[in-house]
Amino acid sequence: MNVPLLIARRYFSSKNKRNIISIISNISMVGVAVGTMALIIVLSVFNGLEDLVRTLYGKSDPDLLVSAVKGKSFETNEQLLNRIRATPGVALLTEVIEDNALLQYHDRQMVVKLKGVSDNYFAQSHIDSAIVEGDHRLTRNEEPYALIGAGVQHELSIAIDNKFAPLRLLYPRNTGKKTLSMNPETAFTEQSIVAGGVFLIEQHIDDSYIFVPIDFAERLLKYGTRRTALEVKVGESRQIEDVQQDLQKLLGADFHVYNSDEQHVSLLKAIKVEKMFVFITFTFILLIASLNIFFSLSMLVIDKKKDIAILMAMGATSRTVRNIFLFEGAIVAQVGAIVGLTLGILICWLQQTFHIVSMGMATSVVDSYPVKMQLSDIILTGVAIVVITITVSIRPALTASRFALRDNL
Repeated sequence: MNVPLLIARRYFSSKNKRNIISIISNISMVGVAVGTMALIIVLSVFNGLEDLVRTLYGKSDPDLLVSAVKGKSFETNEQLLNRIRATPGVALLTEVIEDNALLQYHDRQMVVKLKGVSDNYFAQSHIDSAIVEGDHRLTRNEEPYALIGAGVQHELSIAIDNKFAPLRLLYPRNTGKKTLSMNPETAFTEQSIVAGGVFLIEQHIDDSYIFVPIDFAERLLKYGTRRTALEVKVGESRQIEDVQQDLQKLLGADFHVYNSDEQHVSLLKAIKVEKMFVFITFTFILLIASLNIFFSLSMLVIDKKKDIAILMAMGATSRTVRNIFLFEGAIVAQVGAIVGLTLGILICWLQQTFHIVSMGMATSVVDSYPVKMQLSDIILTGVAIVVITITVSIRPALTASRFALRDNL
C-alpha cells in the first residue's frame, strides 16, 4: 500500500478541508484545465495550418525540384535529361522556364510570374483540380493558351477564351547595354496569347502566376535550351528521399534538389517557430495558473501541522511526509489536466468533423479553421504539466517534511 498516496487522496476528497483551501484547490484545477485545453487547441490549429500549406502548394509543387546553385537558369541537353529520366524512381520529368514578364490587357498592365512548362506538366501537377473557369489545357488544336491565376484575372478584368482580346506579354531584350531603350519595339520582345482558364490555389500564386506552353516561353524570353528548373515526379516504387539523394549525387554540387517541404522551407519554418513560441507562452500561462497549487498546498501544510506531527510520532519519515504533499499537488494538477485534455480533444474533434468555427473570409480557400491533433503535442503538454506540478509543489512539501515534532504535538 502506498501510504503517502492514500493520505493525499483523503486530503483531496476530504469534506472537512477549510473552505478557503478548497476554493483555491478548485481554482487551481480550473486554471490547469483551461490552460491545458487552450494549449491543445492552439497547437492543433498550427498543425492544421502546416498541413493546409502543404495541401495548397501541393497542387502546383512537384515531388522534387532541380535548380541551379548559381544563377537563375542553366543549360540543358538531351543527355542530361535522359540521365535524370533513367534514375530509378523518376516517373516523370518536366522542363520549366520561369521569369518575370509584363502583362498587358486592354489599357491595364501588371508584372507577372510567367511559367512555361512542357506538355507533361499536368501529369504530375494537381493544378487542374483547382480550375474555377475555362480549361487547364495549354495547347488546343496546336494553338497556345494561358492558364492565369484568379487574382491576375481580377486585377486586369480578363475575359476567358476571347481571341479578339488576347493577352500581350512583354519581356526586356538582352541587348548587352546597361540602359533600356525608350522605344518599346526595340526594348521588348512581345508575344500574344489567349487566356484559356483560371485557377484558384493560394493568394501568392493566384495574384502573380501565368502558365504557358514552354515553347511559347522560349520564344518570348529567348531562353533557348536554358531552363530555370526541372520538376520530377517520383514513382510509387521508391521513397522521395531516396530519389532525392540519387539525383543530388548524379547532378553534383552545381545543382540543388529540393523536396516539397524544402521548396517552402521559410514558410514552414515560420509556422514551426511560431508554434514553438506559442507553446512556451501557454506553458508560462499554465505555470501562473498552477501557482494556486503552491498557495493551496502551503495553506494545507499549515492546516495539517498536527496530522504531520502524529504521523512522525508513529514513525513516518520526512520523505513520507514530503511525498504526501507532492502527491496532493499531483492529484490537483492531474484532475485539471485530464479535464483540459478531454475538452481540448473534444473541441478539436468537433472542429475537424463539423467545421464549427469558420475563417470568416469570403475569399478563403477553406471554409473553417484547419485543425489536426498530434499525439506528440498531447505528450508534450503532459510532460509540461508534470514539470510545472513538481516545480510548484516541492517547496510546500519540503516545508512539511521539516516540521519539528516537539512544537506541533
